Amino acid sequence: MAPFAHARVNVDAITSNARLLRERAGGTPLMGVVKADGYGHGILPAARALLAGGASWLGTALIKEGLELRRAGITVPVMSWIIPPGEPVGEAIEADIDLGVSDRAVLEEVIAEARRLGRTARVQLKTDTGLNRGGVSPEDWESVVEAAARAEEEGFVKVSGVWSHFACADEIGHPSIRAQLDVFHRSLDVAEKAGLEPQVRHIANSAALLTLPEARFDLVRGGIASYGLCPIPDFDVPGLRPAMTLESKVALTKRVPAGSGVSYGHRYLTEHETSLALVPLGYADGVPRAATNKGPVLLGGRRRTIAGTVCMDQFVVDVENDPVAPGEYAVLFGDPEEHPNVPTAQEWAEVLDTIPYEIVTRIGARVPREYVGGA
Repeated sequence: MAPFAHARVNVDAITSNARLLRERAGGTPLMGVVKADGYGHGILPAARALLAGGASWLGTALIKEGLELRRAGITVPVMSWIIPPGEPVGEAIEADIDLGVSDRAVLEEVIAEARRLGRTARVQLKTDTGLNRGGVSPEDWESVVEAAARAEEEGFVKVSGVWSHFACADEIGHPSIRAQLDVFHRSLDVAEKAGLEPQVRHIANSAALLTLPEARFDLVRGGIASYGLCPIPDFDVPGLRPAMTLESKVALTKRVPAGSGVSYGHRYLTEHETSLALVPLGYADGVPRAATNKGPVLLGGRRRTIAGTVCMDQFVVDVENDPVAPGEYAVLFGDPEEHPNVPTAQEWAEVLDTIPYEIVTRIGARVPREYVGGA
């Protein structure tokens, strides 16, 4: 029996998006970012769809994500970049995963593991150009680069990349963009003077890929845009298609009189006699409780709004006098090309004062993914 609710993922849309991003980047090689279970779409289906679209690298936040790709038989270059103490660095080296190095301690751990294994570790040095999150601080950059160069001479590491990340690339013209590019160029100069010859230099995320040709260098990273969602509000990217549709069957409907309070706290009151439809998805499934009286839903051919408090497992929609019946699908968000008038993840983000990344990545594990398209 088919599940009553699912997140349907169109892998052809992901493949098409990858091709589009490569075109928008002028043919610069593309790293398809598949961290956080492929932004909620499924790490392995997303990875394969991105490779089919021309991605030549894959990127993950965690080593365990990179190892999952390797265990699935994916052999293209993979980079993993968040390495807290205790992570399986040795396994990553043996799996030929590029390790993002953000400080001296991580570099030393990688060198020690490479020495123990008798292997050469591939590392990508991250320079903090102004995000002030991960990355080697400017005052420490030269010493870390020199340490990496010594380790490379000894055969323990190969510095395969130098990279960074923008803070405000989604705000076109923000002064920090130019400032970060300047720091990145200086960081590259330091690496060159130390004798390093990285295979790839990269700083462009989805937003920079779309708007900053000068930030492309040797590789661009397609994150949220790979899944059809633009990181820049009100910026149109023709051909970019949302890959995920979240929908659920209506569990039941009932008639209630005017003045009826709906759901916890009676935060919604019916204005007249009306029909209510119960949708069995809630905040345990990733529907934010903050969507109470705000979240848009397509049901019975019309746009509607969640009525009352979003509960752990369910929410209610006021369908008035429309003939909505149990078993009909309520669509929370999807691709307008597939469903005319369907809300998008971007609209959900705007309603909830967040970003579409959060909307798609928070869909819970008990909502099965259903994959359509692909070979």
